This record gives sequence, C-alpha cells and structure tokens, in this order.
Amino acid sequence: MSGIKSILLAIEHATLNRDALAKAAARVERNLDFARSQMAQLENYAADTDTRWTGKATQGVSVELMRHQYQFMDRLQQAIAMQSGVLTQSAGQLEQAKAKLLQAEVRLLGLNQILKVRQTALLRTQRQRQQRHTDEFAAMQHARNRALPMSGEKHDN
Repeated sequence: MSGIKSILLAIEHATLNRDALAKAAARVERNLDFARSQMAQLENYAADTDTRWTGKATQGVSVELMRHQYQFMDRLQQAIAMQSGVLTQSAGQLEQAKAKLLQAEVRLLGLNQILKVRQTALLRTQRQRQQRHTDEFAAMQHARNRALPMSGEKHDN
C-alpha cells in the first residue's frame, strides 16, 4: 500500500510540475504573440512612412529633410531587425517550453501507467488472498460435513 501512496505522491508532484510548465509555455506563447504584433506594427509603420515619403519626394523637398528621412528609415529598419531577433528568440523559448511540457506530460503518463499496473497487481493479490480464504473455508466446511455423519452414527450390537 505504501508503494501506491508513493506513486500517488509522485503523480501529484508531476501534475503540479506539468501545470506550472503549461502556464510557463502559455506565457511564452503570449510573449511571442505580442512580439509578432509589435513586428507587424513596425512593418506597417515603415510601409506607411515610405508611402508618405514617396508622395512628398515628388513635390521636391530639401536635402536636409531627405537626409533626416533616410536616417529615420534606417533607425526604423534597425528596430525591425531587432524585433526580428526578439521573434526568433521568443520562438526558440516557446519551442523549449513546449518540449519541457511534453516531457512532463510523458512523465505523468508513465507514472499513471505505473499506478495502474500496481493497482492491478494489488487487486490480483487481494483476489488471490480472498480465494484462498474461500477455499480454506470450503475445505473446513467439507471436512465438518463429512465428520458429522461419522460421529452421529448409531452402532447396533
């Protein structure tokens, strides 16, 4: 019975660990979604700015304004490149978190399987014990039934 208790304790611990890893994976996934959203905003802003600048460039602008625009677009492209790195890092973190979660789920599944095997073995042992008791009781009852007619016989002399 203590073997069952230890397995139940291990299952409880493994369940808590799996749940914590699932929460961590969900948090990493939310971070990745947020990073994707930021990337989309940066890309849309860069495209909008480029479209507006193209319209203004045909109207003739000063060299100073063009230089500022190019510097701004360079900085914006740097931000996009940095965000791309954040996306790559977040995707890697999500992959690791999911792998850890999968390992925890496999461990929990294994522990549940061990519990099932041990419970089945314990049940089989209990049934065998009950069968032995039933067999012993039946044998004793049979012996009593056979002994009663012998002791209760009358002798004719």
